[in-house]
Formats: sequence, C-alpha cells, structure tokens
Amino acid sequence: MPIRESELILNSDGSIYHLNLKPENISDTIIFVGDPDRVQHITKYFDSIEFETQKREFKTQTGLFKGKRITVISTGIGCDNIDIVLNELDALLNIDLTTRKLKKTLTSLNIIRVGTSGSLQKDIPVDSFVLSQYGLDLNGMLHFYQIDSIKNPDIEQAFIEQTNWSSEKAKPIVIKNSSLLEKKLESDKTFKGMTATAAGFYGPQGRVLRLPVQDPELNHNMDTFSFNGLRVTNLEMETSAIFGLAKLLGHHAVSLNAIIANRATGEFSLNPGEAVENLISYTLNKIVE
Repeated sequence: MPIRESELILNSDGSIYHLNLKPENISDTIIFVGDPDRVQHITKYFDSIEFETQKREFKTQTGLFKGKRITVISTGIGCDNIDIVLNELDALLNIDLTTRKLKKTLTSLNIIRVGTSGSLQKDIPVDSFVLSQYGLDLNGMLHFYQIDSIKNPDIEQAFIEQTNWSSEKAKPIVIKNSSLLEKKLESDKTFKGMTATAAGFYGPQGRVLRLPVQDPELNHNMDTFSFNGLRVTNLEMETSAIFGLAKLLGHHAVSLNAIIANRATGEFSLNPGEAVENLISYTLNKIVE
C-alpha cells in the first residue's frame, strides 16, 4: 500500500521535504555536523564537489575525498532534527518516491557524526577526541518508536539507580554504536565510553543562569556512574538519537566529538576551532584508510 502524501512529503521537484534531496544526491557514507557553516569546513578538503543544496538548517554537499564519495549534512541542534534527517535519508534509499512503496531490497548507510562536546571526566582533556561506544538517551524522543530490540536494560537500570533519576523525566535509554564503524574509526587518539544526549543546552545539562534545575547533583552523579567499567564520558544533544534511529532502520552509526570543554575541571579549549579541524582531518583519513 502506498505511503500517504501527508506522511511522506515531497517538494514540487520530487525531492524529500526538509532536506531538499533526491536519492542520487547522496553517498552511502554520510558525515553529520550540527552547524551548517561546518559543512564547508569538511568539504574544503574534498577533491571536488558534485552537488550542494540547503533548506533551513539542513545544508548538504556531496563530493570526492581521495576518490571516496562522501556526503556531508548539517542537522542543526537536537534530537528533534535528527528525527527529521535520519527518517528522510532512509526514505531516499528505501522507499520508491514515485510509487511511495517500500523497496524489497533495503540499503544501509554509514553515518558518522563529527561534533563538539563537553567532557564529564577530569582525565578526558580539552582538545581530545571521544568515540561514543554507547548513546545515553536522556531526552525521550526515541520513546515514540518501538525500541525494545535496541535497549540495554541492565545499563539503563544501573544508571537510574546510581543517579537517582527522577521518574518525572523520560526513562533513560542506552543504545550501542555500530561495532563496524567503531573498529574503522578508533585509534590510540580516541577515548571511549558512553555519550549522554540531553534535551537542551542549559537546564538539561545542569547549567544555571536564572532558573534552578530539578536535580543540582545530576552532573556529579553522571560523572561517577559506572557499569562494568563503562562510564559517561561526555554530554551533547544528538548522539543517542542517531544511534537509536540508525539501529531501528538498519544503518551503521558512530559518533566522534572534539572535546572543547571539561565540565569537571571548568576548562575551555584555548583554540576550539583547531580541535575541530584536527578531528575533521582525522575522520576523513580514517574513512578512506
């Protein structure tokens, strides 16, 4: 049965609604960044660019790096945007946009987030790289999907107990990355652990300006969380949604973050731009290695 026009929305030129893309515009290897301005920070290293478009915060460029076809897409900030980007990318590959029917043969993407983040651990210094083995979903978006097959209940329950997690908040979900991409992108330059994905930048990450937070001890409790050696390494706003939706849709995903702040020590990178450039160079060369 065809998917209704209200559910799968296309532009007048046949491109998918928010991303403004057609299937031929993307590679099977995709780098996610948050900031639209960061797209060209990556593609400036490309040998050539064959396609580019932008609609709202979603900017896309596809080209060649050392002979490898790669697409770079800006997602904007937050899990709500990841919900749009991943569902629409999957639709480009796995739904026939003409007949509006699911394809019999499904295609998998390799998705690599390249972002910035704050460390929660004193021994993960500013300007270092974190490769997320797990995404810790604290924002609740994934609860709108059928997620029993991707959850890790033992880790989730340990986190709830050790952090005194409020039952008034969305129940935490823990999702594993793609082991395939982890092996490809790891090195002695990468710290590993669990990346917490918050619902916002201020209160949800324990920042206090004028509004008091529900649990002033939450960041400290996350810092000290441990489950069979697994700890929360950093805090940001996209990784868990990328891992969760990628797993549900049959794609591979991993997240790499340049650490530009250390919340435990109060330090901020003296040159965050350089830290990001180093991570970009590292990631691109690992992809083609």
